[in-house]
Amino acid sequence: MAFRLTPHERGFYPLFTRAAENIVVAADLLADLVASEGPDRPALAAKVKDTEHDGDSVTHEILVKLNSTFVTPFDREDIYRLASSLDDVLDAMEEAADRVVLYRLGVLPAGIAAQVEVLQRAAAATAEAMPKLEKVEQLQPYWIHVNSLENEADDVYRALLGELLAPPEDAPPAEVLTVLKLKEVVEVLEQAADAFETVANTVESIAVKES
Repeated sequence: MAFRLTPHERGFYPLFTRAAENIVVAADLLADLVASEGPDRPALAAKVKDTEHDGDSVTHEILVKLNSTFVTPFDREDIYRLASSLDDVLDAMEEAADRVVLYRLGVLPAGIAAQVEVLQRAAAATAEAMPKLEKVEQLQPYWIHVNSLENEADDVYRALLGELLAPPEDAPPAEVLTVLKLKEVVEVLEQAADAFETVANTVESIAVKES
């Protein structure tokens, strides 16, 4: 780690941990929503929204601390990018949950559950990594793992788009409006996977700068 003459503020680490733990809660709720029947979905979507609000509060705490701290544990822009990327993950999850309910979607394609399952694994990996930020150089397995999960998410995403937009000739015809609604949900879930990768890439960038 880089040698510092001045002790730095260590209070950022628990905040990033809280943010990541909150994402785990949201991912699990989203998985429940995707697997549930229509009548149960609004209540689950409301719980996802609550976790998104909790995440906003943590992000606000991080930014307030950033603006009031003289010596930060790593570069200010990296703290901001890490907080913003964690917030982006939650925003995308909340948006996906909201659209499933708003569009009154019925049974969802199995690929959407597969997307969310990848997000759950990325959330768990991120929650495990955040408490270890103080020894960021040891987190290489984390960012490699999340990058591989993002590749997996890309594969699921592409397969889903093919299923929705270019179904087999013997498949029953789908209503165009339903296809467009599902496509939006799929794309938002892909944004969540991309945001997880940005979190991991930011951690890698911090490690390089601190080495």
